[in-house]
Amino acid sequence: MDQELYSKERSASLDLLLRFQRLLVSKLYPADCVGQVPNTYSPDLLGVGSLLKKYTALLCTHIGDILPVATSIASTSHRHFAEVSRVVDGDLTGILLPELVVSIVLLLSKNAGLMQEAGAIPLLAGLLEHLDRFNHLAPGKERDDNEDLAWPGIMGSFFTGQSCRNNEEVTLIRKADLENHNKDGGFWTVIDGKVYDIKDFQTQSLTGSSIL
Repeated sequence: MDQELYSKERSASLDLLLRFQRLLVSKLYPADCVGQVPNTYSPDLLGVGSLLKKYTALLCTHIGDILPVATSIASTSHRHFAEVSRVVDGDLTGILLPELVVSIVLLLSKNAGLMQEAGAIPLLAGLLEHLDRFNHLAPGKERDDNEDLAWPGIMGSFFTGQSCRNNEEVTLIRKADLENHNKDGGFWTVIDGKVYDIKDFQTQSLTGSSIL
């Protein structure tokens, strides 16, 4: 019911485009290629791939025209950004583009060769700069970026590792240094050749010092 209500709020042309986009993706999905020799594609399939490329090119051209104008208006104030975001969210940029990107990533994971033949992916890359400029206007962007970089996950360790290597500030700690530090009440530990200070974590941990 929510989907039907959301569909009624869209214009008929936008709804038609979304259905057409989904039809293209469904035709390219590998379920249609059962028993086919790898890296050989039927003319019909290549035709759908070519059509997807033309569709993506037209969509990217339209969004590439809209986003710079949207960014210019949104940069005026937070209120302008909120209003422009609402408009963009209901336009091709907010409805067609996210689903197209997810669909292409899915198709790429299922049939990379066909997607490379289609050539739609490089067209999407041209939108990254426009999207980045618009997103940088979002209120609280700096806070979100800092939280992302501080998160102790894959991306956090990636950026931290990059900065360490680039600045050549890697400190070498000998085993004797580590033992002496821990004897003095510190709590350093070694994981995969890197030294971590878990003294603050020790007070918060529910597992107890012996397990740590």
